Amino acid sequence: MSVFIVCKQAHQLISEGLDRPLSLSERTQLKMHLAICRACTGFNGQMSFLRKAMKQTASEGLPTETDNTGGTGSAT
Repeated sequence: MSVFIVCKQAHQLISEGLDRPLSLSERTQLKMHLAICRACTGFNGQMSFLRKAMKQTASEGLPTETDNTGGTGSAT
């Protein structure tokens, strides 16, 4: 197995790393790739941001329907 991976493989590892622990070799390959690839480093940051936002949204629950500005009702 090669130490260097391409962006497609890095994206796969970033995504899988959100759902399961990566092996030592996977982590090493990903860290080496992220050290030289600005695009994948950005993708990694975006995925981390989305994961955190989704967790926060899930912990807060869905908004309630108490807002009266939904567009239904008559204009005065």
